[in-house]
Amino acid sequence: MKLFYAFLISFAFCGATFAQDFSIRGVLYSAEDGEPLGGEKIRLLRMDSTAAGGSYTDDDGLFNISNISKGDYIIQILAYGYEVKEVNYSVTEASGNKDFTFEVEKDKVVDIDAVQISAEQRQKTREVLIGVNQLDQKGLERIPSTGGENDIVAAFSVTPGVVTTGDQGGQLYVRGGTPIQNKILLDGMTIYQPFHSIGFFSIFETELVKSADIYTGGFDAQYGGRISSIMDITYRDGNNKKFSGKASVSPFMGKLVLEGPIGKSDGPGGLSYVFSGKHSLIDQTSRTLYPNINRDEETGEIAGMPFSFTDFYGKLTYKGDGRSKVSAFGFHNNDQVNFDIADINWTQSGGGMNFLLVPTGAKVFIKGHINGSRYSTIFDEALSESDTVRRSSSIGGFDLGFDFTYFIGDKGEINYGLNLGGFNTDFTTFNEAQRKIELKNFTTEIGAYVNYRFVSTRWVINPSIRMQMYATYSEVSPEPRLGIKFNANEKLRLKASGGRYSQNFTSAASDRDVVNLFNGMLSAPTNVQSTFITQFQNEKNPRNGLQYAWHAIGGFEYDLTKKVSINVEAYYKYFSQLSNININKLYEDDPEFNDIDDVFKKDFIIENGESFGADLLVKYSEERLFLWGVYSYGNSTRWDGFQFYRPVFDRRHNINLVGTYLFGKDKDLEVSVRWNLGSGLPFTPTTGFFEEQNFQDGVTTDYINNNPSYVAINLGDFNSERLPYYHRLDLSVKKRFEFKNSTVMEINASVTNLYNRRNIFYVNRVTGRKIYQFPILPSLGLSYKW
Repeated sequence: MKLFYAFLISFAFCGATFAQDFSIRGVLYSAEDGEPLGGEKIRLLRMDSTAAGGSYTDDDGLFNISNISKGDYIIQILAYGYEVKEVNYSVTEASGNKDFTFEVEKDKVVDIDAVQISAEQRQKTREVLIGVNQLDQKGLERIPSTGGENDIVAAFSVTPGVVTTGDQGGQLYVRGGTPIQNKILLDGMTIYQPFHSIGFFSIFETELVKSADIYTGGFDAQYGGRISSIMDITYRDGNNKKFSGKASVSPFMGKLVLEGPIGKSDGPGGLSYVFSGKHSLIDQTSRTLYPNINRDEETGEIAGMPFSFTDFYGKLTYKGDGRSKVSAFGFHNNDQVNFDIADINWTQSGGGMNFLLVPTGAKVFIKGHINGSRYSTIFDEALSESDTVRRSSSIGGFDLGFDFTYFIGDKGEINYGLNLGGFNTDFTTFNEAQRKIELKNFTTEIGAYVNYRFVSTRWVINPSIRMQMYATYSEVSPEPRLGIKFNANEKLRLKASGGRYSQNFTSAASDRDVVNLFNGMLSAPTNVQSTFITQFQNEKNPRNGLQYAWHAIGGFEYDLTKKVSINVEAYYKYFSQLSNININKLYEDDPEFNDIDDVFKKDFIIENGESFGADLLVKYSEERLFLWGVYSYGNSTRWDGFQFYRPVFDRRHNINLVGTYLFGKDKDLEVSVRWNLGSGLPFTPTTGFFEEQNFQDGVTTDYINNNPSYVAINLGDFNSERLPYYHRLDLSVKKRFEFKNSTVMEINASVTNLYNRRNIFYVNRVTGRKIYQFPILPSLGLSYKW
């Protein structure tokens, strides 16, 4: 604890150590819609056109050029895809700041594909970029759509190292981590459930996505609270220049996006809004359009696709002088799926405020957020016609954070920040012995980090450290991290990263499920065994179920040509402490069972494990053709103190192939295909059934003549068998029509599961009934954008 306070004191005075000199700083916007432009070059030239300094804008369009001597200069803005802009300025003071707000016009003759390649190439040499896949709206729209609707979940599923559970269920496993070990952020807010039960769609609106960064491991200290991966999604602000929107409809859903200024706005400042809403239609349309899905073989009754969801999002943004801004947003999502054998319902709502401050005279940019949200889910499984088991989980919480950025010219930057969070969890489930397991808890977390990125011609070095304090458990986790890249030459770049990670939250999936549909969410339990023997036969005495992991990643990037690139990464994750539901619990944790070992009476159990593998990504990108090929090898094991076992996401081989081609003189006809192949996931087989006595009359129960009504399941070795291979081919065709009034109509035809593969989705152990993933699904969608 003293270490954490010492870190905070050092952190508080971090900004005071920066040199006092003269700086030119500001923000860069697009003149078309007022959106900040990130990753663009700002040059400072002397009057003879020699270089005097420079910087790159961050995601918020901010830049800073420091260590400027007195004299006359030219500020040159080189934004790819935009016209070059130059402004003269004279520095007459030895120290201080000069703030600028720049708007740039689009260059109508620029080659957009060349722009994209140039921007990516520049980023490759200035950032470590290991274990990360970065996408924007255009990248998301390249993936074949389902039901005429592009969605971010499709991009996640083709990311190297990511394993999906299929068309339904909406779960992602990243390089050996479970869904609860993935942190999903939307403008700085944690989203507890990002995916709908119908696995084609997430809660996110593709039309609003500015950037989506997927970190599969080895991420720096800016991110904390998860031990596997980070998915950081940023929405753009509403258009503060003009009213615009998009409406679309398909058999799967209808949606609407509206945005525009509120009042008059001169320049990039002013008030703007954006709103999006979508609602599923598939539960109504499927009975007619897809009559063979969920048809009762005996009665012929058509159940259709019993999925229903609704998403709303709204944001107001105020930009004062064009540099500082504040945004307030809110969202609501609900999801419902009703099968004969299982029902799932969940809802989540939240809201918050983000702000960006550029203080006069200060050397740093300040970003902050405060938000709160709540998520709850209920899962009802039918064990028989009259017997149903209900599992439930909920979490509510708040988060307050501040982030500070100090640019060191074009040589890098220093980031540091602090955040405080509080969370309330309520969880109930049952294990195989029908023992009820429940936990209610409120916990608080405090995190502080310092992140430094140094950039030279050859090297990118990114050391960072995070101090994560779990106040409820009186635990402090020091988490050093390091990322390094060496630019060997113009084509070859070597890279590596690693560090220590921790998290509070854990999830407990039922061992009854052949395919897991319910993943409860709870704070780190304290009801764990007092002694744990690790897989290396070392004895530990855990006090709680906080989870810890170490990451190590190494790889290289190689550009075969300007259009073809290869990325190879190998990774190892050691999960030194994991918490899981105790499937071995047979007794209540009461004084009368003091002589029973903890592993048979505690609700939760400590485990550890490891995951290793390698990912190969080959990408080809040119004016009309885009190809993306991924092969992933993964190997994950867990040790529960009794045995090694394979977790449910242990997929040995995974292949994703994506191709997009633009036809026509105006490139207005797009054809996209995606094929996915995954080896079988492990499951625990059912070896038999027996009638279980509940001994309701105690020792006087007549177990000879009594006829019990409950049928119990006898399970085989845990996760000892594997489901069949999963594979699916998707195709989509888009035709775009541009009208003279600058509006665009798009027709999207798609076929999901083109060759009608029967992939397993769910099996009820008691009845043996199987539900398969979706069969062939043709669809036609229409959208109109103005």
